[in-house]
Amino acid sequence: MKCKLFFFVIIQLFFVAAGAQEKVNTKFGDVNAESFATKIYSIDSSANAVVITDFGSTKIEGNSKGWFSLIFKHYKRVHILNKNGYDAANVSIPLYVSGLDEVKLSNLKAVTYNLENGKVVETKLDQKLNVFKEQIDKNWAIVKFTFPNVKEGAIVEFEYTTVSDFINHVEPWEFQGDYPILWSEYNFSLPDFLGYVFFTQGYKKYHIKDRKTKTESFRLVNPNGVSASDFLSFSIGVADNRWVIKDIPVLKEENFISTLNNHANKLEFQLSELREPLTPQVFMASWPKAVEDLMNAEFFGQQLTKENGWLKEVLNPLLNGETNKLERLKKIYAFVRDNFTCISHSGVYLNQSIRNVLKTKKGTVSEINLLLCAMLRYEEFQADPVLLSTRSHGVAYADYPIMSKYNYVIVKTALDGNSYLLDATEPRLGFGYLPLRCYNGHARAINATVDSMELTSKMITEQKFTSLFVINDEKGFISGRMQQTPGYYASLDIRNRIKENGVEIFQKDIQKAFGSDIVISNFVIDSLDKYESKLVLGYDFDFPPNKEDIIYLNPMFGEGYKDNPFKSAQRLYPVEMPYAFDEVISVQIEVPQGYEVDELPKSIVVKLNEDNDGFFEYRISQSGSNISFRSRIKISHTFFLPEEYDMLREFFGHVVKKQSEHIVFKKKK
Repeated sequence: MKCKLFFFVIIQLFFVAAGAQEKVNTKFGDVNAESFATKIYSIDSSANAVVITDFGSTKIEGNSKGWFSLIFKHYKRVHILNKNGYDAANVSIPLYVSGLDEVKLSNLKAVTYNLENGKVVETKLDQKLNVFKEQIDKNWAIVKFTFPNVKEGAIVEFEYTTVSDFINHVEPWEFQGDYPILWSEYNFSLPDFLGYVFFTQGYKKYHIKDRKTKTESFRLVNPNGVSASDFLSFSIGVADNRWVIKDIPVLKEENFISTLNNHANKLEFQLSELREPLTPQVFMASWPKAVEDLMNAEFFGQQLTKENGWLKEVLNPLLNGETNKLERLKKIYAFVRDNFTCISHSGVYLNQSIRNVLKTKKGTVSEINLLLCAMLRYEEFQADPVLLSTRSHGVAYADYPIMSKYNYVIVKTALDGNSYLLDATEPRLGFGYLPLRCYNGHARAINATVDSMELTSKMITEQKFTSLFVINDEKGFISGRMQQTPGYYASLDIRNRIKENGVEIFQKDIQKAFGSDIVISNFVIDSLDKYESKLVLGYDFDFPPNKEDIIYLNPMFGEGYKDNPFKSAQRLYPVEMPYAFDEVISVQIEVPQGYEVDELPKSIVVKLNEDNDGFFEYRISQSGSNISFRSRIKISHTFFLPEEYDMLREFFGHVVKKQSEHIVFKKKK
């Protein structure tokens, strides 16, 4: 059985010892001439920079505020091999902010080492002049600096400590980054009075993963106390968790991927509960509790449950006596889709009321779609918001209602036993369709039954059909008629292109694809304004007379694969296609007058695998002066594991090779 992601949840209590207890050898300031000896690293001979060590640790200590703090320490050393690796000298340290409180940065040190005339020359970072802090939004600030005096071959290293009072916000540890990493290690010392859930993902196995227990003392000082003895002190068990990965390659962006963030090796943490001797409390609510909280939130559910009588000013003239329920539903959807501008396709909570959205005619995806939901409810349709995570945002966890994993809101409605998923933020998107970005796995309806659903790319099949008839006359003119029905999402793309550039530019683009010698006429495009339908394109084409002794004709007429979409020799993460597809081209060709067939490609059928997940069909035959040709590629599966990559690459290699073959005509003697 194929799994969607090599991704799983591990509760910290189930850690077991594994691997040798190796330690990293690098220490801050321990750089000598031998440290520069390696010019090319075996992990990646083309690397512009290599991370020698990336080490992080988090422990929990009592503080003077009567609570606990997260103490995070980070050390990193990088060998910059050439000028193209200079970006590794730019460092950003994220600091979480909540109201007037923020994570505190301390003990920052950063040094550049260059080997000059056989001696190591140090250049320290001037923190007063070259460290900058930038406020990104209400929850994040970033401290930035660039290592000084960086030259080709330089070694740079930094270390710092952060102190955070937000025990519910542990920063994730990313084992994989923009450059190869020889050693990445993270330690988390976790006392028994705190429960965290650990989420781990990635395809590179741990070199070391273990857990050791010990006993530690904790001391909390009461900030409102009147005497030095006003504190709480206790001893309790602590679990030292350790993860190490060695020789981690860079994940490079390739075709057919949702986001690299889904596949990079990393650890994430979520506070789940407080335990004794603290007052026990559960933080990771169930989905029903999370839905209850959302529906009670002022800038989410309250926008739907409050009195929205002002909507009648829009809805009464819009519906204007329409009695058919489905048509009423479609009219409301089309009104919102066609009259509102989406300013951000990311976000769950509203920044303004839906009444203000109606007034300004613009808003975020959540604001516009919650307005749609409110309109539908006002007209007594069953309608609920649905939370999901888009493909570029990453995968959401079905079992845990972690709101940061969700960044998008759509609407689910039902009528006469049929369910419809709606997104009114995409111009020209048909009723009942969602943008491709929404098909990214788990989604959750915000209603009393907390409906769970899976929106996956295998639910979509793009069917494309192309037919051509090619004839000629006694003067050698070759002409024909092309008719094509693209898939629905290809049709949507064409609609958007025509809206932006016009039909004439689109027609010229087709002309360019064919070549300068062809003349296109009688161009027709059908169903351009019928957003629920696929387009139908049609046009005539004419080639000038060919007086050569030999004519080479590709029967694909520009519709074939010119390059293999899978170019890399290997792939470290899955192939995630945005949809299944079925592409057919059917051609009838009349042999040019005065010529005969010299070579005809051979017919073949290639199966993708034994599971019948796809096939390639290439059939061609001649009957007298007529040639019949048909090519079909069908891929019914959309998710392929890394070990299936070679199979895909070989399959499309056959497709590209075969679709590039020509029919050869030669003049009759």
